[in-house]
Amino acid sequence: MDTPRVGIPEKLAGRMTMAEQYEYLRARIPRRLPRRAVLRAGAATAGAAAVTGATLPASSSAAAHPLSPTLVTTPATGAVDGSLVAPFGRHLAFGADARTQMRISWQVPFAVRRPFVRIGARPWDLGERIRAEVRTLHTPPLSKKLPAVDQVYLHAALDGLAPGTTYYYGVGHDGFDPADPRRITTVGTFTTAPAGPRPFVFTAFGDQGVGYHALGNDQLILGQDPAFHLHAGDICYADDSGAGRPDDVYDARVWDQFLAQTETVAGRVPWMVTTGNHDMEAWYSPNGYGGQSARWSLPANGFDPRRAPGTYAFVYGSVGVVALDANDVSYEIAANAGHSGGRQTAWLDRKLRELRADRDVDFVVVFFHHCAYSTTGAHASDGGVRDAWVPLFERHGVDLVINGHNHVYERTDAVRGNRVGRAVPVGGTADSVRDGIVYVTAGGAGKSLYSFPVPDSYEGHVHDLDSVASYFWRRGKQKTAEQVEWSRVRYTGHSFLAVEVRPGSRPRLRVSALAENGARIDRFDVVRGGR
Repeated sequence: MDTPRVGIPEKLAGRMTMAEQYEYLRARIPRRLPRRAVLRAGAATAGAAAVTGATLPASSSAAAHPLSPTLVTTPATGAVDGSLVAPFGRHLAFGADARTQMRISWQVPFAVRRPFVRIGARPWDLGERIRAEVRTLHTPPLSKKLPAVDQVYLHAALDGLAPGTTYYYGVGHDGFDPADPRRITTVGTFTTAPAGPRPFVFTAFGDQGVGYHALGNDQLILGQDPAFHLHAGDICYADDSGAGRPDDVYDARVWDQFLAQTETVAGRVPWMVTTGNHDMEAWYSPNGYGGQSARWSLPANGFDPRRAPGTYAFVYGSVGVVALDANDVSYEIAANAGHSGGRQTAWLDRKLRELRADRDVDFVVVFFHHCAYSTTGAHASDGGVRDAWVPLFERHGVDLVINGHNHVYERTDAVRGNRVGRAVPVGGTADSVRDGIVYVTAGGAGKSLYSFPVPDSYEGHVHDLDSVASYFWRRGKQKTAEQVEWSRVRYTGHSFLAVEVRPGSRPRLRVSALAENGARIDRFDVVRGGR
């Protein structure tokens, strides 16, 4: 018998927070599932608590929510022969100290026994073995067309590494040992952040998904040999709407496809993600981010790593990087608006002050999903971001802001107080102290493209305009028209950002945008006065 479609009535969905959607779905779905599925999930969760000696919080206990994700360390007890199970979907991330910490994450299609990571200085000498943590997710059949899905994610924390050092690693389990010469092709590498300033490149984009353009961008990024990659949210689109509508379809299997697609680059380049509106998955608590916590191991130094895993900071060389969860402040999509109770913004204020006080940090880069400044007809600019964070960016001298959300490439002039502080044409330079901040929308990672209300203008195809008629979102999801002068570069196509960091007595960020055919569509420099 097909499981009936489970949705949220339209009159409710429009005014429900993500937490309220979670409680609504949890209250309804267990009654619709076969009893054996409920018993199986409940037993697995209860067993995990018994093994670790942990007490599950009331919101995710087996009694309250039998199908909640198990986000405690569990031993894998799979009955499948481990030699027949190959790991996939490897993805790296820095710990809070990018010089000495790396997090390795991967997936297996079935539970396996005693998963681990091997690491060494040479691919044929993986002598050190680190036990992995197991995080499992169970997703019930949320529509007639979708089956129940069980996913097993594995994570290993590597601490005490040497700065600026390349390591070889392999992931395995009983029956599959990457140190076996037959498995040599599965061995990967990573490099820790340097102890001090040095030249390097990092890349960035948002709104990727699964498909031809997404895969192509990954390979172009790999060709840049980046030290790390920033993903500004809307990662895989397992949730097709991102708006909390009753006709949303959430297909957990899309995550399997995404991680397999991304492994070629994320398995060797730290893949630093944050949360977009499509990454709010109401089935998982808290705040729809329980699935994110199961799949990713990100720096746990944000204002609340469990409730907001996409908020954190790290330093690489002379650059401080801050990741934010813009769902918390968005006026356009309010399902998670205000979930931090102001704690994220207070943390941001402290973190930016701390980075600016660090004499070894030349530049501060902030990335998140919703745009403070964009002109597309789809989402344009979010007044919630402008109200909550732009004043902090300006007060603490942020040098570059990177967003997604709008599926295009768009770049502003240097902006201060919502006005142009200095025009920055293609090939131009912005002094972030004197002129203001350049905001880049790099949302062309792979999903279907949006459009501008005016013609494109990019390198080799410049059509400068004095102003563009656009709008921004006010509180209460209200569109407000505005005439803007800051939209300098616009490109309707798939693309990504590559940033070359040049430290020294006159440090500089050289920022380039590259189309999916490798052609450069924009270039500008960021410097800091007095440095």
